[in-house]
Amino acid sequence: PRVRDRRAGYEQSLSVLRHVKEINERVLTKTSIMLGLGEEEGEIRRTLEDLRESDVDVVTFGQYLQPSRRHLPVREYVTPEKFEEWKVEAEGMGFKYVASGPLVRSSYKAGEFFLENLIRENQQQAAAT
Repeated sequence: PRVRDRRAGYEQSLSVLRHVKEINERVLTKTSIMLGLGEEEGEIRRTLEDLRESDVDVVTFGQYLQPSRRHLPVREYVTPEKFEEWKVEAEGMGFKYVASGPLVRSSYKAGEFFLENLIRENQQQAAAT
């Protein structure tokens, strides 16, 4: 069974996110964490720490759903309350935006986030002049 493409490992994913920031530090980087595969809280926390160390700006948390029998089964259905706890923790770690909930997917509200951020930056630039 598999979750996704086995060629894309954890360290490789972090390396790509870091590389983007090395090329252009103003680019917003984003990643997603799917919960419900039997992960432990310490693993999630360490992943968030690794993401912040890699200067990732945006993180989303969603419920893993088994797309087919060839994929790993769901081990746990995470409660909405737990998703909220992860959102609060990630925000406290300095992520610029966090979306967290059972139905959240990697592109969740991406357009809305982009517009909010653009407006905020424009307001900050206007205030500085």
